[in-house]
Amino acid sequence: MTEIEFRVFETHEFRVAEDEDGTFEGVACRYGVTDSYNTKWHPGVFRRGIDKNPYAYLWMHSPFDPVGTFRGDEHSTYLYVTGRYDDTAAGRDKRAMALSGSARELSVGFVRTDLPPWEKLAKMPDEDRADVLENIRSARLIEVSQITARMAAVPGSKLKTVRSALSEMYREVGEPTLVERLAEYDREHGRDTAILYEQEMRRRQRRAALLRLTTAGA
Repeated sequence: MTEIEFRVFETHEFRVAEDEDGTFEGVACRYGVTDSYNTKWHPGVFRRGIDKNPYAYLWMHSPFDPVGTFRGDEHSTYLYVTGRYDDTAAGRDKRAMALSGSARELSVGFVRTDLPPWEKLAKMPDEDRADVLENIRSARLIEVSQITARMAAVPGSKLKTVRSALSEMYREVGEPTLVERLAEYDREHGRDTAILYEQEMRRRQRRAALLRLTTAGA
């Protein structure tokens, strides 16, 4: 199964050109650190998951809100991106937000390519399963998004809510997520880990509902 996931890292290494050429550059993903989902990114994670063609640079991970393009370059300890804002109203607005500081964080959209079939993962001992889930060793880059300020600074807070809700939008309707599959398997086999996955499902559902209410209110 394929699920798009989202991660953000607290970083001040995002620079937007002061002149009118609309270019930007920055660190979108750091390796060797644990993110707010308690997953660690390993060096070389994107070595087979980046091509040289332009990627969409999005606003808040919405595929309906592209604001520019970028290219990714994997270094030994981080993923570096360089790009240019579109010469559109949306592109100019988001560039202005980055320059002002109101929206100058980067977040990565990706698909993991290091996971075994979920059936094999479900049958693993708890320790082995945790090692697989908590260490991202290979992934395919999908997009990078600009997000509002300070969402990256509080792990598990607002951005986590947005990420989880958007992942529900990206996945195929009716297709259970990996978390849901593992919870069902563990429940059927009487494994204690079932309650952990069920708690995570409830958290995701609450976050998705909150985002829908927030979006409707906007």
